[in-house]
Parts: sequence; C-alpha cells; structure tokens
Amino acid sequence: MILDNRTRWLALIVLCLGDLMIVLDGTIVNVALPTIRDDLGFTQESLAWVVNAYLLTFGGFLLLGGRLGDLFGQRRLFLIGIALFTTASLACGLANSQESLVAARAVQGVGGAIVSAVAFSLIITLFTEPAERAKAMGVFGFVLSGGGTAGVLAGGILTDALDWHWIFLVNLPVGIAVFALTLALLPGLPGHATGRVDFAGAITVTASLMLAVFAIVKGNDAGWTSLQTLGLLGVAAALMALFLAIEARVSAPLMPLSLFRNRNVSTANVVGALMAAGMFAYFFLSALYLQGILGYSPLEVGLAYLPSTLLWGASSLLLSDKLVMRYGIKTPLIGGLALMTLGLILFARTPVDGSFLIDVLPATLAVGLGGGIAFNPLLLSAMSGVAPTEAGLASGVVNTAFMMGGALGLAILASLAASRTDSLAASGEGSLAALNGGYHAAFLLGAVFVVASAVVGGTLLRSDVATASAHGEVATAGAGAND
Repeated sequence: MILDNRTRWLALIVLCLGDLMIVLDGTIVNVALPTIRDDLGFTQESLAWVVNAYLLTFGGFLLLGGRLGDLFGQRRLFLIGIALFTTASLACGLANSQESLVAARAVQGVGGAIVSAVAFSLIITLFTEPAERAKAMGVFGFVLSGGGTAGVLAGGILTDALDWHWIFLVNLPVGIAVFALTLALLPGLPGHATGRVDFAGAITVTASLMLAVFAIVKGNDAGWTSLQTLGLLGVAAALMALFLAIEARVSAPLMPLSLFRNRNVSTANVVGALMAAGMFAYFFLSALYLQGILGYSPLEVGLAYLPSTLLWGASSLLLSDKLVMRYGIKTPLIGGLALMTLGLILFARTPVDGSFLIDVLPATLAVGLGGGIAFNPLLLSAMSGVAPTEAGLASGVVNTAFMMGGALGLAILASLAASRTDSLAASGEGSLAALNGGYHAAFLLGAVFVVASAVVGGTLLRSDVATASAHGEVATAGAGAND
C-alpha cells in the first residue's frame, strides 16, 4: 500500500479513534460491574459473562474480520464493524435483563473484532519503516490507554450521576463520529487476497471456546467431575479438533496452520494468551475489590485506576518504542511482564481495611508500567516474518490468542475466587474476609499465568528474529501464506 505521508498519519488517527471506542467501552464496563451485578441479579460467577460474552465473540471473529478485510477491502470492513458495534451498544444501553445484556455484549464483540483486526493490520501495512512503525505503534498504544483513562472516569461519573445503562449509550456519538471521519479521511482500499471465507472455521472455534468457558463458569455449581462439566469440556475439545481439521484442509483457512511454523509467531501467541489471563484478573477482580471490600463508589473506582492508565499510556508512547529499538523485543517484554507479576502479587495481599496509597496504588502502578512496556514488543514479535498481504490474518491470530486467553483465564479465576470464598465462609470467616480471600487466590493464580508467559517468552523467543521485526524488516517467505 503506497500512500503519501500525510494520508498515512491521517489514516492512523481514524484507526486510533475506532479502537479508542472499543477500549473506552471495555474500561467503562469494568468500573460498573458491581452495579450491574446488583441491578440485574448476577452472581459472582455469572457476572463474568458480561465480560466473557464480549471476549468470546471478539476473539472468535477476529480471525474472520482480518480475513474479510483482506478479501473485500479494509475501509469497507472498518465501517461495517463500527456500525455493528455502535448498534449493539444501543442494545446494551436498553437492556433490562441478564439475557438481553449478555446477548447484546456478544454482538458488540463481533463489531469490536472487525474494527480491531482491520485497524491493527492497516497500521502494520501502512508503516513499514523502522522508526515510523515504532512511533505509530507507540501512538496507537497511547491513544488506547487514553481511552482506558477516559473510560474509567466516564464509567464512574455516568454510573454515579445517571445509571449503568449510560456507559453503553455513550458509545453512540463516538461511533457516529468515527463512521463519518472514516468516510472523509480513510482512503478506499481494495481487497488484495483471494479465496473463500472460512465461516465453518469461525463457527467451530467460537463454539468450542464458548462451551469451554461455560463449563468452567458452571463448574462450581455442577461439580468439576460431573457429567455436565466433563461432557461440555469434551464437546469443546472435539470442536477444537474439528476446527484444526478444517484449517488443515480448506484452500483459504481462517487460521493458516503454516503461520505457526514461525517460532516467534507461535511463541508470541502463547505469551499473549497467558499474559491476558493474568491481565483480565487485574481488571475484573480489582474493580470488585475496590467496590465490594473497600466500599468505593463507581467514581472513586475510576479515579483509583487513573494513575495506572496514565502511566500505561505514557510508557507505551514515550518508553516502549525506545526500549524495543535499543534492546529488541525480548528484554522489554520480559521486564514488562515482571512488573505486571509484581502488581498482581501486591493485590494478592490487600487487606479488608486496605489503604489506597499503601495497598492499591503501588499495585496499579506496577501493572500500568509493565503493561505499557510489554504490549508493543508482544505485538511486534507476533507479526515477525509475516508477509504484508497476510497482515490481517496474523493480527487476527494474535488478538484472538489474547482474547481467548483472557476469556478462559477469567472464567477460571472467577470460579476459583467463588470456590475459595465459599470454602472460607464455611470455615467461619466473616463475609468480607471470605470474599477478599477468594480475590487473593485469583490474583495469585493470575500472577502465575503472567510468570508462565515470561518463562515461555524468555525461553523460546529468538532474539535475532525479534530484533529484526522490531526494526521493520518483514520477511515474506513461509509464515502467513495461504495454502
């Protein structure tokens, strides 16, 4: 794709605005989760579906979104994704039952998947020079962090001043503005790939992961060795095997298995899945701790997250790209994951009468700094050795790994927290102490997930290939090519 310099940077602004809406929605929801739980009668375990319904369809359709963009044109798919996400946001804002909210969140995930897959693949394709790509990725990360900052504040203000329905309705003016700006600023880009759309692959992988998450979320109630739990997990495994068989045989697979012949690409996807499992523990459980244990209002929760999100954005924009250009991908990735692990461990020791300055702030700052440093090198390593014409597929794969890791990890952590809480309550602990003990167990397991991601990355990432990728040298042989 050859565009003049001004057009490329204007296109980046539009892409950032589109993904900004997706991140804005995610952080707003985290702040409002306890209020949604109380209003609609969710249990602690079932509340995870407000997040997981979105994550599952998001992850399941990222691959399809990237493929459709490659086939039919990036701008066309970007507009479709924005329209779908905005319409689903209206449905979320009007929801008055658990079922209607979860269903609308699932549709939101489809729209968000299309927007994210197209936006990231366009950035990789638009910016090929070393310094420009690093700068563009830094700007992208900064804008997304800005969305996180705006989201936590807006979520607190809207939930306190109005009600939780408005955290979704706020997407409407943003979505309309992004749609109009896309038509005005983003050039019409034709599709450049050939082949059919692998709908069977998208359906089987999404169904497999949804069943696995459902089995895990219901495991405490049904029993982990019950026919329901084991049966659902068995069906999920069978569907995943069917998905892999489909991908091995179709002429234009949703997820070309040849992509994973590239060692760095395979490793980065595993690292991303494990990192996400720990990161979603932070976002989901810390909000519940702040409101449920410390008694913060939604606005106070938003303000509590503000230093972390600002630090995430600043480190992504001002620090991460410099570290990657100087040290390659491996060193800043491991360093960032280590800081995230520290933050989760600090949250695992927070007392019932915790202090913000002593118990909460250091943990959130460690996660914010670590995430801002680690995310950029993770994405760059996941794209190493991928041909530009397959950027949509490769970006879809890494984002899918991230979202699926987050969904499965969150289901496991929410179930562990609930089980530990029940166990402590049965042994005579007070209600707050038992609830906090459940959160501690989940935070510790989240830290284990992040440590595992650092071990995998440190052991298997190839520094030479990672550094080359960070400097913009895109290989065209092998990985990412269609069969």
